[in-house]
Amino acid sequence: MLFKQLKKPFQYERIPLDNVKHDKKDKARNTWGTVKRIWSYLSREKAKLILVIFMVLISSGLALLGPYMIGMAIDDYIVEQETSGLGMLLIGLIFIYLFHSLSIFLQNFWMVGIAQNTVYDLRSDLFHQFHRLPISYFDKRQHGELMSRITNDIDNVNNTLNQSVIQIFASILTLVGTVVVMLILSPILTVVTMAIIPFMFFAMKWITKRTGPLYKLQQNHLGELNGYVEETVSGQHIVKTFSQEERVIREFEGRNNELRHSGFWAMTFAGFIPKVMNMLNFLSFALIALVGGILAINGTGLVTVGVIVIFTEYARQFTRPLNELSNQFNMLLSAVAGAERVFKVIDEEQEETDEHDAKQVEETNGHLAFDHVSFAYEDTPILKDISFEAKSGETVAFVGHTGAGKTTIINLISRFYNYDEGQITLDGIALKDIKRSSLRTHMAFVLQDSFLFHGTIRENIRYGRLDATNEEIIDAAKDANAHEFIDHLPEGYDTILDQTGSGISQGQKQLITIARAILAEPSILILDEATSNIDTITELKIQDALKRLMYGRTSFVIAHRLNTIQEADKIIMLKNGEIIEKGSHNELIKVRGNYYDLYKGQLKQQASGA
Repeated sequence: MLFKQLKKPFQYERIPLDNVKHDKKDKARNTWGTVKRIWSYLSREKAKLILVIFMVLISSGLALLGPYMIGMAIDDYIVEQETSGLGMLLIGLIFIYLFHSLSIFLQNFWMVGIAQNTVYDLRSDLFHQFHRLPISYFDKRQHGELMSRITNDIDNVNNTLNQSVIQIFASILTLVGTVVVMLILSPILTVVTMAIIPFMFFAMKWITKRTGPLYKLQQNHLGELNGYVEETVSGQHIVKTFSQEERVIREFEGRNNELRHSGFWAMTFAGFIPKVMNMLNFLSFALIALVGGILAINGTGLVTVGVIVIFTEYARQFTRPLNELSNQFNMLLSAVAGAERVFKVIDEEQEETDEHDAKQVEETNGHLAFDHVSFAYEDTPILKDISFEAKSGETVAFVGHTGAGKTTIINLISRFYNYDEGQITLDGIALKDIKRSSLRTHMAFVLQDSFLFHGTIRENIRYGRLDATNEEIIDAAKDANAHEFIDHLPEGYDTILDQTGSGISQGQKQLITIARAILAEPSILILDEATSNIDTITELKIQDALKRLMYGRTSFVIAHRLNTIQEADKIIMLKNGEIIEKGSHNELIKVRGNYYDLYKGQLKQQASGA
């Protein structure tokens, strides 16, 4: 009933809390499997772990010895009014607590190193996995949500390792040691102390049954919120252009409410634990004092005042590990929820590996041919029986409406996707027989959305070929018509840019990406509407730079404005994943088919716009 009531205060509820209920077997299997995988990372630090466990043994033993010595002091010295040995015992007690504090410091110090190394390995594995995943994986997911896994989720694991692992070991050892010593001192008072365990067990079972799914839901909501924030911050220009600020804020509030909602109830249920434990602890003290006092007053000799004091302290030490275990268990559940999200990415199917006999191609003429190629994406046919040939140095342009299959052909050429039927060859060698890394070293891309990394202009151009000299970078910039504007910047080639290229125009960003492609010296060039949304003067500079870049190279061009591809050697018109027309510009105009209609339509639009 409670989970159903949790939804009522919120109108925006994308994931009902009823959905947090999972099959118990699956939940147990997933949780235990995740814990085992975390342990596989921890076990890489075996030497330090052994030291930590040794310090935990010492600190647990000293924690048991301290109260026992206090009891001895009461029975043997205070009650007997004997002070001769009391001073030495108190000095020994001081050393016990000093060494106890030192052992705790050392185990925490070493555990911090273990935790940092563990999350370092985990974060490295996740980041490496990002670069092994196929492009299609990123196409279907928010980048901010993926970033949440490498930041928030792994930080959650880190915090839990720092705080929980030692506490769990120490709590278990303290619990076992306390029970053993208590049984030796007084079985009767031990039974009295144990009377609260059933209540603790049922309370913890009721609480953790609810906190586990809520922690998992909280992590999911946090990831979604991060993804939404990253998306809206990156698209601020679009948000403001279409005056969608209020809608974006409302949607953010909805997602923020979801996170607050799941986080509130996760923390609320977890907060019950110390309250329940304190109440049961006080009950245990009262029972020990009552039963112990009766036994001591009756003079049976079974219990002394010192034993009652020892048991009072041991009762606290007995319930404290239970309290800590329950608290740490909740933290562990939170970490497991985050780790599951991390391992889910790590377990994703990676980009297909190269065939064992794949070749390393050192040089290529750029002669590429499609032979009856078909491709389907998630059982949806995208390309159907595509055949064409691009000879060395030719320019092939693809035109067609959105969804016709233009970008898919480019993705097949670069092997971001693998074709299903037919064959694609490069210089007579099947693409599947060429190593991906080797194939892509012979390619360069100039895309519609020019992407620049955070760093200097020099570093962004050098990305095309990391061993390039400064002179080669400047020559590439000159060929791309970018040197003039770069040279006029206050810091020149050392001007710092971010991913959006702030401080320079869209056209200037495109010139930098062209310089990067020129520096790469590719045999195959791929252009995706590289001159769109550029002012006329800059467009002329870009077209001039592209002509230099395309000279002598096999080029594939995706074009929406047909006046930019009239000089292409071959124009291929696509519709619904099929080639409907193919030829040069003049040949297709003479046919007066679909290309002719599209071309004339664009001319009319330009004329009316003028």
